[in-house]
Amino acid sequence: MSSAAHIANEIPKSLIPTDLAVGRKRLDSVWNGVIPGIVLVAMITAVAFSAHNVSGFALFSPMILAVVAGMIYSNVLGTPTHAKAGIAFSQKRLLRFAIVLLGIQLTLGQVVSIGASGVGIVALTLGATFVFTITLGRLLGVDAKLAQLIAAGTSICGASAIVATNIVTDARDEDVTYAVASITLFGTVAMLGFPLLAPVLGLDQHAFGLWAGASIHEVAQVIGAGFQNGAQSGEIATVAKLTRVAMLAPMVIALGLMARRKTSCDRSGNQSAARPPMPWFVAAFIAVVALNSLVTVPADVKSAMALGTTIMLTMGLAAMGLQANISQLRSRGLRPLALAFSAFLFIGCFSLMLVKFA
Repeated sequence: MSSAAHIANEIPKSLIPTDLAVGRKRLDSVWNGVIPGIVLVAMITAVAFSAHNVSGFALFSPMILAVVAGMIYSNVLGTPTHAKAGIAFSQKRLLRFAIVLLGIQLTLGQVVSIGASGVGIVALTLGATFVFTITLGRLLGVDAKLAQLIAAGTSICGASAIVATNIVTDARDEDVTYAVASITLFGTVAMLGFPLLAPVLGLDQHAFGLWAGASIHEVAQVIGAGFQNGAQSGEIATVAKLTRVAMLAPMVIALGLMARRKTSCDRSGNQSAARPPMPWFVAAFIAVVALNSLVTVPADVKSAMALGTTIMLTMGLAAMGLQANISQLRSRGLRPLALAFSAFLFIGCFSLMLVKFA
C-alpha cells in the first residue's frame, strides 16, 4: 500500500485529467466540510429519539430533546470547526425540505371537516394571538425578531413555525433556541393542564378538541391532550391543529412581505419598490397539500413520510442547539419568557371564549 501511494504521488499532475482533479477536490471539500457536521447532527438526533422512549421523557417530542442535547454538547464539549458546514446544511436546507413535507399530513377535506365555525375559530385565534404577542413584545422591549418567533410558535405550530418564520426574519440562533424553549415549556403545561379543565369548564369532546387544537402549541402536545380526553376529542383536536399548520404558509408570506418592505424603505424610502417574496418552501408546502388533497397517498407511504419529516425536523433543531450559546440566552433576560407566558394565557383564554360562545 505504501509503495502504491508513493507511485501515485510521483505521477505528474499534468497526466491527471483536469475534470477528475476538480471532481476529487469537490468531493474532498464535501467530505471535509459537510459530512462531519451531518454525522454529528445525526448522532444527536439518535440520542433524542432514544431519550424520547425513556420513561419521564416521553412527554417531550424528539425535536425538543434534540435542541437540549445539542445545547449541552456545544456548551460543554464545544462544536468542532470542521463540522460547522454540515450543521448549517442541516439547519437550513434540511429544515426547509422538512417543512414542505409537513403538507403531506393535511388535506383540504380535513380542514372542511371541522366546519366553517371551526376554521373561523382557528383563524381568528391565530391572527389575534400573533398581533397581541407582537404588540406586547414592543411594550416589554423584547427584540422584534424574537417577538415574531414567539408569536409564530404560540399562534401556529410550535417549533416548526419558529423554524419557518426564522427563514424570513433571520433572527439569531440563540433567539430561535430561546423561542423553542419557551414555547415547549408552556405547551407542555397546556398539554398536561387543559384536559383537567375540560369538566370544570363544561366542555364536551367536540368543544374540547377544538379548544386544544386551536390553542396548544406543538402538534404532539395537541394529540397528547386531545386523546387524553377521548377519541373524538383527539380527532377534532388533530384536525384543528393541522388547520393551523396550513396557515403557516400565508403567515410566512406576510412576514416576508413586511420584512422586504421594511428593507426597501430603509434603503430607498420608497415602499413601492418592495416585491412580495415567495419562499420556495412555502410554495412547495402549498403544492404538497393540494396534491395530498387530490391524490390518495397510501397509508404506509404517508406514515413513512411523516417519520422522515420528524427526523429531518429533529436534525434541524439539533443543529440549532449546537449553535446556541447559553450565556447569550441568559443575556436575553426574563422579558421574552414573560412574553411567551402572556401569549400562552392569551391564546388559551381567547380561543376558549370563541369555543364557548361561537
